[in-house]
Amino acid sequence: MKNVNVKKLALAGILVAVGVVCSTFSIPVGASKCAPAQHFINILGGVFLGPSYAVAMAFVTSLLRNLLGTGTLLAFPGSMCGAFLCGMLYKYAGRHLPLAYAGELFGTSVIGGILCYPVATFLMGSKAAVFGFVLPFFVSSLGGTILAVFLVTAAKKMKIFDVYLGNLETPAGQKA
Repeated sequence: MKNVNVKKLALAGILVAVGVVCSTFSIPVGASKCAPAQHFINILGGVFLGPSYAVAMAFVTSLLRNLLGTGTLLAFPGSMCGAFLCGMLYKYAGRHLPLAYAGELFGTSVIGGILCYPVATFLMGSKAAVFGFVLPFFVSSLGGTILAVFLVTAAKKMKIFDVYLGNLETPAGQKA
């Protein structure tokens, strides 16, 4: 069994809780409820915890939002695709924050928006166009991404999560 990093797991749990609590602030657009906080959480997870944690967090947040009635089935493909692409681009393309932001935007709006078509049509019984969710998901994701640009950049400069997760080297060369 792999060694589970308890600090990463605890941070993921906190971010899921914040995502669920902040999902009460959503913008209804057609059959979807656009939640900008979810996209901000996806970027935090993708940048500081990695793609696997980000996708797991997006799934758990979407599940809890659906169980509590603050989300729809469309939350699953949208949030999970954005979280995955954000984390993958950040991790494997040189750890550049603009790529993480672009990954969240493209993954949620284009890939997630297109994947929502069969969910809306077959599972929810809603009539939707193939690209009908791309623009609403883009608007929602853009709000969360703009928030992330300011807060993630500040957190990276201040090394807040690096210190907490033990990714920071001390002057003696030992991990903090």
